[in-house]
Amino acid sequence: MMDIQNSSKIKAVFFDIDGTLISFKTNKIPNSTQKAIESLRRNGIKVIVATGRSINTLAHISHIEFDGFITFNGGYCATTTGEILSKKIIDPNDIQNLINYAENTPLSYSLMYEDKVEINDATPEVVGMYAHVNLPVPPIHDKENIDIHNVLQANIFLGPDAEQEFMQTVMPNSTASRWTPLFADVNPGGISKKVGVEAFCGYFGIDISETMSFGDGGNDISMLKFTKIGVAMGNANENVKEIADYITEEVDNHGIERALIHFGLL
Repeated sequence: MMDIQNSSKIKAVFFDIDGTLISFKTNKIPNSTQKAIESLRRNGIKVIVATGRSINTLAHISHIEFDGFITFNGGYCATTTGEILSKKIIDPNDIQNLINYAENTPLSYSLMYEDKVEINDATPEVVGMYAHVNLPVPPIHDKENIDIHNVLQANIFLGPDAEQEFMQTVMPNSTASRWTPLFADVNPGGISKKVGVEAFCGYFGIDISETMSFGDGGNDISMLKFTKIGVAMGNANENVKEIADYITEEVDNHGIERALIHFGLL
């Protein structure tokens, strides 16, 4: 268990969105969470989003002021004023391999760009996933006109058991992480939310010993392990809880507020 006294020096807190800030049950941010974030910022603590979402799918949190955005699981980091701290695309060869693979083997996928998202088909599982995160289903791409050179993230709809072999053979220059058994997020090799945390620590001049993070999915593990205090939500996956410094209540049971109170930040 992390010593509460060590939390007195926290200068930045990083929050995952889905299942952490936003409830999967209500698709909203609990009032207690919103007030907690406002309190942190009033006390001079930087509050930064860290998500697998794209930079343009943050409407659900637009009513709250943040100090920065780690999007595409660390592949695209931007300040609230639009300054891009880092941006990295997936190897175009991996994207071409993905497209070729899906032509011969049933596989649903999405390609995420800075300004758009495209999918290769609208299967029930794809439609269901976008409904789960309260987003519209993206358009199906034109197979004859796919931009393979500017993809920041892909989502591949295959199970965990098939992930390792797929990544090794089809997308060897990329890395996969997941927060659901339905699909994996694919990002450029070496990219993770940890990389985003590093970018913002450098930007704000904050030491990693002065950081805290909250998450619930596999794509949060690198961040939770890297920050000084890593908090897993009560609704987090078991592999996330195993590596966390502290496990709080579920998002719908004031988990963020309760953890911040526990560590003396509220």
